[in-house]
Amino acid sequence: MKIALVTGANTGIGYEIAKQLAEKNITVLLGARDARKGQTVAKNLQETGLDVRFVKLDVSQSKDINEIKNYIENEFGKLDILVNNAGVFLDGEWFGNNTETVLMKTLRDTFDINYFGAVELTQTLLPFIKKSEAGRIVNISSASGSFGVHLNPEHWLYALKPYAYSASKTALNQFTVFLAHALRDTNIKVNAVHPGWVQTAIGSERAPLTPAEGAKMGVELAILADDGQSNTFSETGNQLPW
Repeated sequence: MKIALVTGANTGIGYEIAKQLAEKNITVLLGARDARKGQTVAKNLQETGLDVRFVKLDVSQSKDINEIKNYIENEFGKLDILVNNAGVFLDGEWFGNNTETVLMKTLRDTFDINYFGAVELTQTLLPFIKKSEAGRIVNISSASGSFGVHLNPEHWLYALKPYAYSASKTALNQFTVFLAHALRDTNIKVNAVHPGWVQTAIGSERAPLTPAEGAKMGVELAILADDGQSNTFSETGNQLPW
């Protein structure tokens, strides 16, 4: 039996990743910081026959992370898949460049969820992932965190420079690279994915992709074969520059 934990999974891309993994007969721990919403979503999925279990998880809270650690240790003793999906966009507007004016609170609150939370959760659960026969860590990042994208005037994201969000995803990308290197001699694969412009609270209703479509690459990386690559940054069909 494979066990997966997906953070920020009560809505959007996280919900779809959790659902699609459960449809592949994987036991999914559906992490959400809002207990009421998380329980409702998990119950709805359970009623369709999927093995989905709600776990209270605010990745910015060490207490929640330690409780998840204890739960996994007591119930399963291992973790096969970790999808760091939880994320926030607090810059206000995607358009323009707010580097000169972004508030320190905005930066700190963004990094608490998008970066520090993912790092602390991953480090805490890594001993259980190492017990898996094929551990997979997937970081849901963004092309907005790519230096290559922001240095390319021809890329559609070039003019969009929300600093707090972008910087947090750049940091998450570096965590991906360094962790993949640290685990290069193990059976654990660590990858980052840009889900695309998706119809979520962050992407808005104007986005061309549905959450189900945005979840596709994250799911593929979560169940990557043993001969699959580690240390990649991609969107569907393409490798992205770090």
